[in-house]
Amino acid sequence: MNKAEQFINERLLNRTEKGSLRKLSTKFFPVDFCSNDYLGFARSSELKLATEELLLHIPQYRNGSAGSRLLSGNHSFTEETEAFIASFHHAESGLIFNSGYDANVGLISSLAQRGDTIISDELIHASLIDGARLTHANRYSFKHNNLEDLEAKLKVSKGNIYVVVESVYSMDGDIAALSEINTLCEKYEANLIVDEAHALGIFGNSGRGLVQEAGLEHKIFARIVTFGKALGCHGAIVLGSRALRNYLINFARSFIYSTAAPIHAIATIKAAYEMLIETNYQPLIAEKIALYTSVVSSIKGIIPSPSTIQTIIYNSNQKAKFAAETLQNKGIDVRAILSPTVPEGKERLRICLHLFNTDKEIKMLVDQLTLLKEHE
Repeated sequence: MNKAEQFINERLLNRTEKGSLRKLSTKFFPVDFCSNDYLGFARSSELKLATEELLLHIPQYRNGSAGSRLLSGNHSFTEETEAFIASFHHAESGLIFNSGYDANVGLISSLAQRGDTIISDELIHASLIDGARLTHANRYSFKHNNLEDLEAKLKVSKGNIYVVVESVYSMDGDIAALSEINTLCEKYEANLIVDEAHALGIFGNSGRGLVQEAGLEHKIFARIVTFGKALGCHGAIVLGSRALRNYLINFARSFIYSTAAPIHAIATIKAAYEMLIETNYQPLIAEKIALYTSVVSSIKGIIPSPSTIQTIIYNSNQKAKFAAETLQNKGIDVRAILSPTVPEGKERLRICLHLFNTDKEIKMLVDQLTLLKEHE
């Protein structure tokens, strides 16, 4: 065994001993409280039919794009879709990336230069962290949703300042204080970047997100809107000024050097947005969230969130895995989130609520959670 193979095996053994070794699985369970398919679009036959209808009206599209958008992979329909989405979100312009990860890495890594400053909430997504790591900028994190700590970091920042937050946090499901954060950014002439991945489709008029719900769409520097959650598709768009769009086309490496998404993927995104406009899903998903939070509030130690993402902390990989397996044995698909994805001591069950979850299923889930807590 050479040194590289030895290194690999030692790292895997360490993960195994800690109970945190990740494995792929093709197993699914009858009742879904796991996926990010909040509105059921990923399983929607209506969306599939709408996409097929849309494709009938797009001439000369191929199975694959066959190149990056700067070479052979661009299409007028893609640009029309970008303009449509930007208009929906009251943004000047937008640029589609192949994934939320690509969008976050491309945006952050290309913007901040040596001498600039990135200040991020300590709980931002790994893709935003990785984008910041690729820069030569000064990097700070502030305590989660802590305005005093954010201001302390802003006071010592230099160069162009970028403050990076999520509107809905992907692990805790809590919400950023966007208006207050924006006020601080204006005070210190900082540029606010908001990842709306888990807000799209859930909050705001026609699911436009929390930035627009707060009336901040013309004040913040950039938004990242991801299609792989409530829209049930794949990809993401960076919303901002026309200058930002042109900048990313020229400097965002994850855009420049990626084969473009095929037209059928873009058509699915467009059709999903049209479904958001046609049907008012937000009160319906709000009812599911309200039902869960009302019935789970009696369980000691559980603090429900206002979003579709709910969390049960178990404080160890072993306890979280046992709880998840117990639920799965009842046919309920809930997964454990283990360290190092979350910090040690913050291991948890991550529960996602969906429009297609019946009231009976939600109550069954809560009954099982109650039993688990009683036997801790």
